[in-house]
Amino acid sequence: MIFDIVSWSVATLIWALSQNFWYFVLAAVFNSFQKVPNTAWYCLLVEDTHPKDRSAIFSLLQLINIIGGFFAPIGGLIVQHYALVPGVRIMYAIACVSMTIMFIGRNYATHETEIGIRKRQESAGVSYSDSLRQYADVIREVFANKSLLLMFGVYISFNFQMTVRGTYLSIYLVNALHFSAGEIAIFPAIASIAMLVLLVWVLPKMKEEFAHRSMIWGFTVSVIANIILVLSPAHDVTWVVVSTLLAAAGTIIATPFLEAAIANAIDDEHRANVMAILTVLILVCISPSGIIGGWTYMIDPRIPMMLVVFSFLLCIALMVVFIRKKTLETHNEGREFSLQSEI
Repeated sequence: MIFDIVSWSVATLIWALSQNFWYFVLAAVFNSFQKVPNTAWYCLLVEDTHPKDRSAIFSLLQLINIIGGFFAPIGGLIVQHYALVPGVRIMYAIACVSMTIMFIGRNYATHETEIGIRKRQESAGVSYSDSLRQYADVIREVFANKSLLLMFGVYISFNFQMTVRGTYLSIYLVNALHFSAGEIAIFPAIASIAMLVLLVWVLPKMKEEFAHRSMIWGFTVSVIANIILVLSPAHDVTWVVVSTLLAAAGTIIATPFLEAAIANAIDDEHRANVMAILTVLILVCISPSGIIGGWTYMIDPRIPMMLVVFSFLLCIALMVVFIRKKTLETHNEGREFSLQSEI
């Protein structure tokens, strides 16, 4: 609750009151503290949950995000009525109030996980040097686990494209494809409708045992969506709507299974430490994304979208290697069990 308020409530308030570049720098500094509650939130979601139920939990989170997307056109109306800067100030002020209420309410509505309570008791007498040694041990275990590293690679690449797309999609739609600031608000609503349809009628039919292949399908659809966006003519609504629908489909298919796969690949006993390490790896890999995206956008506005395509292609390649490795391990375990039975 403390770091959510610092990283979001304070940051959105600063954004709402921003007068120059340095306000945005200060807001970004406060907002960067979100990495602390992100790890805690992830652990809160999965630690008391059975592994087979985790994809359903992340699907439910997707549903919440989808419902939020239906309110995006309201943002467009606010911008059209009050102009861009005052309209965005209003939306940041609303975010500050609503998120603060949510953080406080969540704090009182939820309880600490069993593992969280036990870990807090175990760490009560642990020194900082001992804690650092524990991190060193966990880091060695992570880098010794090839399957976990492959899944981390997928997750990092997925986060890279999310950062690039989230930063430059709106700019690309306005500056390169010449949509107005108010018009682009309709596309998140379209994406939400597509996601809701898929979440209700398609996703439940996808079996958990085929989660890895479902992720590949989701990544593939996302590749097609972003290629269509790159090829879209200026102010052509049809192409952008098709791209939006496919991007929504790819996201809703891949994301719950990817989040569940990461959660299931991490041992509960070391989840907080491993997630902290993963967060650092993500930061190291995606921190240059803003600079790279900005530099490439100045060369050609389509290049950041092509970076998104390449990120999804990397996700597909890593998933193929991961599936082959898991299949080989299962085959070898079966042969070993068969030999032991014969003996």
